Parts: sequence; C-alpha cells; structure tokens
Amino acid sequence: MKTPIIWGLLLLVAAVAFDNVNGSVAEQCEPERCRLPECRCSGTDIPGGIRPRSVPQFVTLTFDDAITSINMVTYRRLLYNRRNSNNCPIGTTFYMSHEYTDYQAVNELYNRGFEIALHSITHKDDQEYWKNADYETLVKEFVDQRTQVAHFANIPSTAVKGIRMPFLQMAGDPQFIMMANHSMLYDASMATINLVNPGLWPYTLHYRSIQECNVPPCPTSSIHGPWVLPILAWRDLENFPCPFVDACSRGPNFQDEEGWYDFFQKNFENHYLGNRAPFGFYVHEAFIRTHPAVERALARFLNLLNSLHDVFMVNSEEVIAWVKNPVPLTEYRQQGCRAFPVAPCRAGNPCRIRSDHNGNTYYMPVCTACPRRYPWIGNPLGLW
Repeated sequence: MKTPIIWGLLLLVAAVAFDNVNGSVAEQCEPERCRLPECRCSGTDIPGGIRPRSVPQFVTLTFDDAITSINMVTYRRLLYNRRNSNNCPIGTTFYMSHEYTDYQAVNELYNRGFEIALHSITHKDDQEYWKNADYETLVKEFVDQRTQVAHFANIPSTAVKGIRMPFLQMAGDPQFIMMANHSMLYDASMATINLVNPGLWPYTLHYRSIQECNVPPCPTSSIHGPWVLPILAWRDLENFPCPFVDACSRGPNFQDEEGWYDFFQKNFENHYLGNRAPFGFYVHEAFIRTHPAVERALARFLNLLNSLHDVFMVNSEEVIAWVKNPVPLTEYRQQGCRAFPVAPCRAGNPCRIRSDHNGNTYYMPVCTACPRRYPWIGNPLGLW
C-alpha cells in the first residue's frame, strides 16, 4: 500500500446515458448564469459575498480507510462528547473502504452524528486501476459500496453522500458522471497547491474549473449535480505542500507535542485569518495512534477549535449545505443542531467468512444477517 508520503508526492505529478453532461468541454464560468444553490463557479470568493469576519470558519476533520475495532478506540477517545461553541455536537467524516471494516462500528459512528462516506470497496493498491477506471467499474466500486454500507451497517443510503478516490487518484469525467447519475453529492479528492491562500471554496462542474489538475485525469466536461470539495494543501515546516497531515514529511519531530500543536495552529490560521475557506484536517487514524505526542497535540487543538465562537467542526456534507445557502455567522449560530434518525443494529457475533477473491478468512461484524460469501466487487452483499 502506498505510504502517505507518496500521496503527497503524487500532488506534484502533474453503453451509459450521460444525462448530466452537455457533450462538450466545459466553458468558462459565467457568474450571472451560475447561481446558488445549484451552481457555483470555482473561485476563492466567499459565497454570498459575506465579509470574512462574518463567515463561519468550518473545519472538516476526516479519516480514511477501514473502520475497525482498533481505530474505534482512538475515535471514541478523541471525538466523542465534543461540542462546538454553539453547543451542537461536532462533525467528522469517515471515508471508509470495505475490507476489514466493522459495520457495527460504522453504525455506532453514524448514531453519534458523524458522516459516513465512500472510499471504494476494493481500495486497490494500483494507481493505474483508478486512473483508468471506466464508468462501470466506478459504479461497482462506489454505488455498490453505498448499497453495501446501508445494508450491513443498517443506515440510510441517502445519508451516504460523498466519495474520496483512493490515493486521491482522479478518474476524470466518468467519475463525476457516475456521481451525477446516482445522486452523489460531492467528491473530496481533488487537491490544490496553488489556490490555498486565499483558499478555494467548494464549487460545481457546470463550467470549467480554475483548479489545477495535480493527479490527472480531472473532469473537463460540463457535469451538473456533483460538487467538488477541494483539498487545500497544507505547508510543512519547509513550505512543502502536503494534502494529508501524515503526508507532511517535513513536519515536527514525532515526540514534539508543542511543535505539532503550533504546526496545526499555523495551517489553520491561513484559513481563519484569510477568506475562511473550509479548513480540512485530513489524516489516517494509524498516524495518530502510533504517535502519542501528535494525538495529545491534536486533542489540544480540537479543544481550541471548540472554544472559538466562530469556528465549527462539521461533517463534509454540512459545508456543501452552507455554501448552497450561505448565511452570516450570527444567523448560523442561531440555527438548530442537525437531526438524524437513530439506526438500530442487531449486534452479535461477527461473521466469519472466507473470501473467494484472495482466500483469506475475515471476521466481519454486521448489523444484519451474515452474508453467504465475503462481499466484494461485483457481489457487494455476498449473495452468491
């Protein structure tokens, strides 16, 4: 599997009904024709023309890959019972892959108000596979995964709205056409190095994007529906760009808690003291778990965020909702906390299933009955 450092380096390398595509290369955006809530030109301008100091500063903390009993220990310790300054529970988005996932844990996270999003069924360690993935392959990896998650974790499929491509490898137009045709709200895979200060806000693909394409192929057609939630790269101690915290290879010493706390705060201030584009804290749980000083620094940093009256840790989907209907800070603070139905889970002994794709035996806790076969691409529910 590729290391986080490689993910950072990747940023430097430069019979389907296409119902939502106009059939031609996207044209330059025309703001008078591209209006919220359905359309937004790519840019660093603040939605709604709100003054920076009156903009809620959103923070999106995200974790990638399988949700397991091991990393749940960290999630419970670090995230549970946290609230923003408006007394609403914090949000966090989990871009989950299927293999090794504990679906009872997915259900638990959902019932805590956190967002479950898609990171593919297979998470294949093959850059070319994702780069060249066609429409049918992407449907099997992501649309079928949404069905899989909804079934085994017993959560509403309509609550699963976003995707992140493995290794941040884009798949071009087919990726967003798949999303448009299957009512997926946003992609959170496209990283930008150039448009970070001031930062790029989320936008749609009705018109041509001004965002650079660091891991091609990127979308070029006019595609209506999906939003781009761009990854705004951090800068490490030597000013080297990194899309994930654990890809910042020139960061502080791993035993230096104070250094990491300052590092988090400095990157946050680039947003908070600028145009307040959403601040993404993208990381893998193993990095936090294996570096206790980093976890302590992160806990302190989250405490700081939760104490600020104009900063809100939210799910990725909530950022898109605000951009569609931007309101100033005072009005945002008066809104009620998000509500969601509780999803029951019939917990029991984990399923023990041998996989046909690699011969391994998996222990797979689910909220429903055990599948006949280990679920995999082409057989997402393990029915045959």
